[in-house]
Amino acid sequence: MTCVIYTVYSLPIQSPAMKKMLAFILMLMLVSVADAQVIGRVDKKSKEFTVASNPKAEYRVFGFQYANNTTRKMICFSSRVADVKDNFNKCPLGSYFNTNEMKEGDRIVYIGGVGTFAMMNYISGSGKKTIFFLPKINFTIK
Repeated sequence: MTCVIYTVYSLPIQSPAMKKMLAFILMLMLVSVADAQVIGRVDKKSKEFTVASNPKAEYRVFGFQYANNTTRKMICFSSRVADVKDNFNKCPLGSYFNTNEMKEGDRIVYIGGVGTFAMMNYISGSGKKTIFFLPKINFTIK
């Protein structure tokens, strides 16, 4: 017969008030990071992706060639002038403050989820389609 003994380690914090404060700080940090980057919206009926203009928010979101954030940056939505001006990141689909600044007739359509990414279709006014992947944490579906 084999006997296995497990040792459980806990944080050296003994005070219940300190544990509550630590939990609150961690929750606040997670919420503020996640909320700060939710910049886009997908319309539930049309599946169209939009980014509204919000001069008070600071954001920088990239769409990638594949569902992996180490692949080529295809499109950028940023509040930073340096990112948008002259397409600093050399994104083939461009860099924008919001979707209203895209070329006339261009639009982005949500196709579906791929793990933690969403597959998007950039459709130009001429009809050319380009697939890219956007992290799901950067938009909501309403």
